[in-house]
Amino acid sequence: MNMNETLGSQEGPQYAATDSLRALVESKNIATTIDDEKLAKIGADAKQGFEYDLSTRSEWEQNLKDWTKLALQIREEKSWPWPKAANVKYPLLSTAAMQFNARAYPSLIPSHGDIVKVSVMGKDTDGMKLERAKRVGTYMSYQILYDMPCWEEDMDKLLMMLPIIGTVFKKTYYNPIIKKNVSELVLPENLVINYWAKSIESAERISEIIPMSKRLVKEKMMSETYLDVELGDPVPDPEKLKVATMLDDSTPYQIIEQHTYLDLDEDNYAEPYVVTFERTSGKVLRIAARFDDDTIYTNEDGDLQRIEPIQYYTKFGFIPNPDGGFYDVGFGLLLGPLNESVNTLINQLIDAGTLSNLQGGFLGKGLKLKMGETRWQPGEWKPVNSTADDLRKQIVPLPAKEPSNVLFQLMGSLITSGKELASVAEIFVGKMPGQNTPATTTMATIEQGMKVFTAVYKRVYRALRSEFKKIYDLNRVYLDPNKYAAVIDTE
Repeated sequence: MNMNETLGSQEGPQYAATDSLRALVESKNIATTIDDEKLAKIGADAKQGFEYDLSTRSEWEQNLKDWTKLALQIREEKSWPWPKAANVKYPLLSTAAMQFNARAYPSLIPSHGDIVKVSVMGKDTDGMKLERAKRVGTYMSYQILYDMPCWEEDMDKLLMMLPIIGTVFKKTYYNPIIKKNVSELVLPENLVINYWAKSIESAERISEIIPMSKRLVKEKMMSETYLDVELGDPVPDPEKLKVATMLDDSTPYQIIEQHTYLDLDEDNYAEPYVVTFERTSGKVLRIAARFDDDTIYTNEDGDLQRIEPIQYYTKFGFIPNPDGGFYDVGFGLLLGPLNESVNTLINQLIDAGTLSNLQGGFLGKGLKLKMGETRWQPGEWKPVNSTADDLRKQIVPLPAKEPSNVLFQLMGSLITSGKELASVAEIFVGKMPGQNTPATTTMATIEQGMKVFTAVYKRVYRALRSEFKKIYDLNRVYLDPNKYAAVIDTE
C-alpha cells in the first residue's frame, strides 16, 4: 500500500501536506530540513517536557535508591549509639528477589522447546495456519536465543531486578549496524515517563537517558546520523549516571532520546516523532519519524482518522501501583519497611549483647589500683592493695541489661510476616516439612504459596507477548529470507 492509497485525496477537509509528510518519513534526519529558529524551539520544548516528567517522579527516584541499597545490603558507617556500632543487614529483600528469579527464569525461559508460541485465530480447515504458526514460533525462538545479542542474559537481569524495583523496560528495534533486531534492557531510572501516565502507549512523552561519550557523539555526527553542532563539554550527573565527577574524554554527554509528538507540517495535527537532544544545552541532534504507511489510518473517504505511533519500549511490571502511578511496585516498597525494622532490631540486640558482655562502669577514688588498661589471661590472678570489700564498694558497673527476649520475639514475627508477604516460606527454600506431614498437604501448601507468583507471571507473559509482537513486526520489514529458510529447513 503506497502513501497516496493510505491517505486518500488531498482535496477538501482531508489530510494536508501529504507530499511533505512522505518526505519527512523517508528523510534520514528530519532535523536537516528544519531552520535553526524552529529547531531551537523544538529543543527547548523537548527539554522542558523532559524536566517536568522527571520532577513528577522525584519521590519514586529517592525510594528507588533506598530499595537498591537495601537489596545490595550496603553498609554505611554508623556513629550512633557509638562509633562502629552493630550494622547488620538482614537479607529479607535479597532472598525474596533471588527466590523469584530462581522460579521465574527457568519457567519463562525454558532450556528446551519453543519460547515463542503463536496462536491460530479463526478457522483453519486445512491446517495451513497451524503449520505457519509453528514455523513462526520456531524461527522467533531461535532468533531471540541465538541471533539477538544478550536477550537471554538481559531477561535474567530483568527477572532479578523486577521484584525489587517493580518496573523494568526493554527497548526493541532494528540495529542497521549489526543488521539484527535488538531487544535490550533499559533501567527504569533511565526511562523517564510522567508518573501519572496511564500506560506506556498513551504517554505523551517517553524520554530515554543515553550516556554517550564525545567519541561516539562525534562518530554519529560524521556519519550524518546527528547534526554537526557544538555541544561544549559534557556535564556529568553522578547521581543518575554513576560516573566520576572528573571531566575527561570518557565523561559522557546526557543524550535524551524523546519519543514525542510534533506538528512539523503545520496542519494542526501533531505526528509521532523521535527527538534526540543533548540535555544540558537542549540542542537537537536528530529527528526521526515514529510512524510509517502501515500505521496511518483513514476512513472510507480517505480522510485521516489517526496515526498510530510505532512503540519501541515494553514495560515489565511486578504489582500494579495502588496509587494509580505509572511505575509498578515491587518487594522494595512492600518489604522495605519490614526489612528496615528487622535490621534495627537485630542491631539493637547485638549492641545490648555487646554492652552486657564487655560491661563498664565507675571506679571510686578510694580504690588503690594502678590506673590504665589492664588485661587478663585465662587463669591469671592480679594482686591489689585493697580488700575485697573495698573493691566491691569502689567498682560500680553500668546497669546494662541482657538482650531483650521481647525484641527477639518481635524480630521473629517481622521476619515471618515478610516471608509470608514475599511467599518465601521455609518449604520454598529447600527445608523439608515435618516428618508426619502428608504429601497432599505439602503439595497444597506449595500451590497456595505460588499464587502470588502466578499473578506476577501472567503480567510478565503479557509483557513478553507485547515484546514478541514488536519483534514480529520488525521481521515483516527486515527479515532475511535466506536465514529464515535455513532455520526452518522446509525442504
